[in-house]
Amino acid sequence: MSVIDLQNVSKLYGFGDATTVALDEVTLEIDAGEFVAIMGPSGSGKSTLMNIIGLLDRPTHGMYKLNGRSVERLRQTRQAKIRRDTIGFVFQSFNLLSKLTVLDNVALPLAYKGMSQVRRQKRASEMLERIGLQHREYFMPRQLSGGQAQSVAIARALINNPHIIIADEPTGNLDSGSSRLVMELLSDVHKAGNTILLVTHNPELTRYASRVV
Repeated sequence: MSVIDLQNVSKLYGFGDATTVALDEVTLEIDAGEFVAIMGPSGSGKSTLMNIIGLLDRPTHGMYKLNGRSVERLRQTRQAKIRRDTIGFVFQSFNLLSKLTVLDNVALPLAYKGMSQVRRQKRASEMLERIGLQHREYFMPRQLSGGQAQSVAIARALINNPHIIIADEPTGNLDSGSSRLVMELLSDVHKAGNTILLVTHNPELTRYASRVV
């Protein structure tokens, strides 16, 4: 069954002669449990596509069904709740908060759900143990290597038990050793039953994927 179903989705920016077509009638279906790599040069619309799938942006035209439900025209508050409960994001720049410990960074999404501090820190510690970084939980982000920082970002993305992980150039700022660490971790997340969408311009990373778009 398709967990993500885009039909003739377009995204336009600007008006009149200044209109830019970021996506042009994209049709894409992704089944639950797939690991899909989205390839393409800079400016081809990869990040725009991920933002629409991740409910961070709306299509100008077309239909988007998530888990069988049309979501492209839902109110922003409803989209935000679906995004929080369904999708985990991993970005190229890690986006860890510099003044919070590793543990508190991973626990942060649970605070938005109203979970008590004791419970969310316990969950975060368990998640860090799962990725092999529990011994770094009281470190600050600046004390981590690039690969460790991105692994912490993945732990944060997983803390709400999302079905879908969107990873937008997750190894773009990493050396080859750290890139391998991060991709092995994403591969393990996929084997646990999650749907992974990987945006990359690096053809070497597509070997982790079950399909390339």
